[in-house]
Amino acid sequence: MLELRNVTVSYGPVVAVKDVSLKVEKSSITTILGANGSGKTSLLHAIVGLNKIVAGEILFEGERIDKLEAHEIVRRGLVLCPDNRMVFQKMTVLENLQAGAYLRREDLSKDFDLVFTLFPRLKERLKQRAGTLSGGERQMLAIARSLMAKPKLLMLDEPSTGLAPNLVSEIMRAIKKINESGVTILLVEQSAYAALKISHYGYVLQTGRLVMEGPSERLMKDSSVVESYLGGR
Repeated sequence: MLELRNVTVSYGPVVAVKDVSLKVEKSSITTILGANGSGKTSLLHAIVGLNKIVAGEILFEGERIDKLEAHEIVRRGLVLCPDNRMVFQKMTVLENLQAGAYLRREDLSKDFDLVFTLFPRLKERLKQRAGTLSGGERQMLAIARSLMAKPKLLMLDEPSTGLAPNLVSEIMRAIKKINESGVTILLVEQSAYAALKISHYGYVLQTGRLVMEGPSERLMKDSSVVESYLGGR
């Protein structure tokens, strides 16, 4: 569904991502692992058109998208849920969800049913301002808002960062259910074990370069992945 061919991203003289090639198969959960500063977020931003690449190609469903504007990429069904639990804090939960569907004109009732099934707490807080939610609830809202755009491929940037272990497990279960509903997932994570446990294939990024890849089950058993790159479970 998604393919990167020798992609390089730079900020002036600083190269953030160097010659990265990877694939995301349809209906899969693919994870990109790596420490802070490894280039994960820069890569996601390049895929959705927020960073322009300086070399390489990005293809979505067989067509190049690296020359398109961000809103055009979203229209094609490729959606990013950004890091840091970014929500519209002064807007209510309902208004945040409606904002996620701003490009759509069809009936949204089935989409609301899905997000409330995944995150029942959001239904209880529809009229509450997003800025008053807990960290875990804001993360749930950020993911739910992304789902309202009806993505074919949903990219999640560090959804577990700063959350308690029980909430991390809850978020990961929700991601797996989203995938089972028919949405392809590209998951960027520092939490190696949690990401590999639910994904099918993984890539390890280090200082802007891919240094390892393989089926998630195999990577999870590779001590060098957990210990050398990711600082343990």
